[in-house]
Amino acid sequence: MSAREQPSSVSDAPSVKLPPHAVDVAREHPGLWQAFQKLGEEVSNAGPLDARTRRLVHLAYAIAAGSEGATHSHARRALADGISPAELDHVALLAITTAGWGQAMKGLSWVRDVTQAKPAPR
Repeated sequence: MSAREQPSSVSDAPSVKLPPHAVDVAREHPGLWQAFQKLGEEVSNAGPLDARTRRLVHLAYAIAAGSEGATHSHARRALADGISPAELDHVALLAITTAGWGQAMKGLSWVRDVTQAKPAPR
């Protein structure tokens, strides 16, 4: 990554702003960041699922893993890809029978952190 290149420019969703900590790590360790992005690209291309389905599966895994940061990230990316807030809510609700009520409710709250966020003041 060049000194001028932003970490989001080598991401699978360059229009989605990265959290400050992720930007810092990507700038401090550009080779690691690029390898991580390359792994994501290779995994995405390893099977027949379309991009929309992959985005929803990533969100489901983030919820099931109990990762607030990953859930926020995949929800932001899904919105940027044109997936509706109602569809993201549905993914969280589907976790009820697999990950349990509590985990699904945490996931739903994390999804709604993103889908119901108020724009930052200018």
